[in-house]
Formats: sequence, structure tokens, C-alpha cells
Amino acid sequence: MPTTTETGNSDKTKKIYKPLRDVEVDCDIDQDKCANCTERPCLKVCPVDAVKESPTDKHIEITDECFGCVLCRKACPYDAIQMETTLSKPLRENVPNINTKLCRQCGACVDACRMGAIHLVSSGTEEAHSVIDEDKCVRCGYCSRVCPTEAIKYGEILPRSVVGGKAIVVNQKKCIGCMTCTRVCPSKGAINVGKMNKLPYINPSYCARCEECMNVCPSTAIRYSSRKRAYEGYKKIKTMEIVSELMEKESEKLSRETVKINSILNKVTREVSYSHTEEEFTQDITELVTAEIKAMVGGELEIEDLKEIIQATQPHREITVMEDTCIGCGACIKECPVDCIELEMPSPVHIGEDCVYCGKCVETCPFQSISLKEESFQVEDGRVLFKRRNITGPSSGEVFIDNDSCQRCGVCVNKCPVEAMTMDNDQVTVDKDKCIFCGECQALCPTRAIKLEHKD
Repeated sequence: MPTTTETGNSDKTKKIYKPLRDVEVDCDIDQDKCANCTERPCLKVCPVDAVKESPTDKHIEITDECFGCVLCRKACPYDAIQMETTLSKPLRENVPNINTKLCRQCGACVDACRMGAIHLVSSGTEEAHSVIDEDKCVRCGYCSRVCPTEAIKYGEILPRSVVGGKAIVVNQKKCIGCMTCTRVCPSKGAINVGKMNKLPYINPSYCARCEECMNVCPSTAIRYSSRKRAYEGYKKIKTMEIVSELMEKESEKLSRETVKINSILNKVTREVSYSHTEEEFTQDITELVTAEIKAMVGGELEIEDLKEIIQATQPHREITVMEDTCIGCGACIKECPVDCIELEMPSPVHIGEDCVYCGKCVETCPFQSISLKEESFQVEDGRVLFKRRNITGPSSGEVFIDNDSCQRCGVCVNKCPVEAMTMDNDQVTVDKDKCIFCGECQALCPTRAIKLEHKD
């Protein structure tokens, strides 16, 4: 039976289900990695409210109510939660009892048993009757349901009778992905996990309808449905799984091709860059790129096919301090938004690796002692252009966020060097007055949901 507990900010009670196995949970929160983010995704996903915020220092802590579903570990964008769960063996009840006097040797239980644990035997003067192999039996109770004479009894834990034509399904909109159902299901192959959405789904052909998954589901996402709908839903999911496998293979192929294209672009960058001494220039390198692609990939590809890969290549930037003219006045230090510039001897100033190449120091320097060079690829009218230019000040433009692709992970918000990005009501917004268009958010976004358009 489920136990109930009061939720913190509501008068309603929340049902909390424990797994049917004993669980030992070993968890730890790395406070050095934990950013104490305002979104608190670990708190939101916990189905039993075991993840709490310390009232003293506001740090996250995990209480003894945790039963090891690892949802908080998956939700943490900073990989700050370490958790390992050790499960005991499944609870195995006594095997069903067969009343040999009622058994008609019809073989219905033999056909119904997916584990091959039941067979008909005859010994001595007794008539043939069903016998259950205790080692193979998974205690699902399916044999007791199909027996027409009720000769098979499951003791005190006989599963509830199920109306014919019903099947158990997972409502994937309500499912929280804790996988507790997969731990307690006694029928091998009945509950599978989807490759696309990572949520469980039930194969009606293997499900014994023992209802153990329903009893432990913390989000009440598992319920009865008609067998017709259950099979239709199962076939739809399996079709999507097949499509997913095909897409995964194509994605791997595209990934390999992308690596090849990137290596070609790096080679072209070295060749073209070293052959020019000008501070600014533009060169059409279409023939050079296509020749390299043909030599490496073994075929011809249209430039338009590679446009997305080429334009996604991050520009190479190099910042230099000219010691002959720099007097160490410190004007650049005051303007640097990420505090990466320091006074250092023997050179007047030193620019650290944290530099985001925003160009503010270049614009501020009264003696023009700082130079910022950028080399990048562009595709225009089906031609590949290599450009080198000097950046003389901060960039301007606009930041576009694709909310359909955005996963609300908060990486861009936490990594923005000038705190120009915020997340309110699960929406990432950009403060245009603060943004320096450094491109860090675009480079860090794992789903490529952020795009910068510069206006120079």
C-alpha cells in the first residue's frame, strides 16, 4: 500500500510509492560543482521530495526518503550529483498451487506461460496434470487467470482479476522516467525503454498483468487500456524505434563526414593564412575546398550541402599586445568585462586564457597597442570565402534563441561572462544592453539553439 506525506507548499497529500525491492542508495553532492542554480531542476524532478534545500546555507541535500531513481542526477546540468543504487533480489512469492482434481489437462496454462515453466506430467495412477517448475516461474500469476476451472491458485496474493480485453499501458506524458517499473516487473521482455525519449513502454504480448508496475509507479502513469489501443500504441512506438535506429546511423555517418570537413577546413586555414601577410583580405577558396573534399571523402559534394557545417565552424581569433607602444596605463583592465587582463612584468599587460575576444580593450586603448585579428569562413552565392579582418571594437548584432530546440539546461545563463542571459518561466532571455556578443553562449549550447548575427 502506498504511504502519504504532506507536500511543502500545498495542502494536498502526495502519494509516495516505494519499490518492491530493498534499495541501498549511496549519494553525494559535490558542492564545488553545484552552482546553486535558481532553477533547481533536481528538486523539481524528485518524485518523493527527497531532494531539499538546506535552510541555513541554501545548499542542496538528499534525505533518507530517496529510493535511488537517479532522476536528480540526470537533471543536474553540472554533474554535481553522484548516486549509486544497489537493489536486492526481486521479492519472489510462493509458486501457484495446482489442484490436480480440478485440472482438466487442457494445456491453457502451458500455452500461456511465457517462461516455459509449466508442463503436463503423469505419474503412477494419477491422471496427467500441470506441474510448475519453481526455478523458471516468475510468479506473474498469468496461469491462474487463464485456467478455465480455477485449478491454479496463487495463495493470498492472487492478482486481481482482469476484465477480458484489457491491457496495461504507460502514459508517457505522465511518466517521469524513474524506471521503478522496470525493476519490479517479473515478466522478461514486458517493459522496454525507448531509445528516443528514454521512457518505458509495455509489450502487451509479454505483460502478465500482475499490476506490480502499477503499484509502484510514483506518478500513476501506468494504467489499464483496451488491448486494441495497447497494441496500436506498442506498434507505433516500435515503428519510431526503427526510425530512430536509422536516424542514429545517418547521424553517425554525418558526424564522421563533419569531422572530415572540419579537418579539411583546418588544413585550408593554415595554407591560406600563412600565404598572406596583409592585415585584412578576402579570398575565394571554393576550388581548393572542393579539391580537398574530393581527395579525402572520395566523391564530389556541392558547397550548398556543406553550407551548414562550414558556417558552424567557429572563427579563429588572436589578440596581441604590442609591448613597444603599451605604457601599462590600465585602461584596458578597467573595461575588460571578464577580468582577464593583468599588469605583468616584464610586459606591461598580460591577457589571460579567459578572454572572450569582445574587442572592448581594443577600442579603449589610447595608444592602439592591442590588436585583435579574426579569420573565418563564409558561404556566399555558392562560393566559399576565407576572410581575415581586424576587430577595432565591440561587436553589435542580435542573439536569436530557438525555444523549440532549447532544453532549458541553464549552461548559457551560468557561463555568460557579463550576466546578460537570464531564465524566467523556463524561457531564456538576453539583455541587449549587457550583451557583448562574444559568442560564448552559441559555442556552449549543446543543442545549437542559440545563433548570433553580427552587424559590423
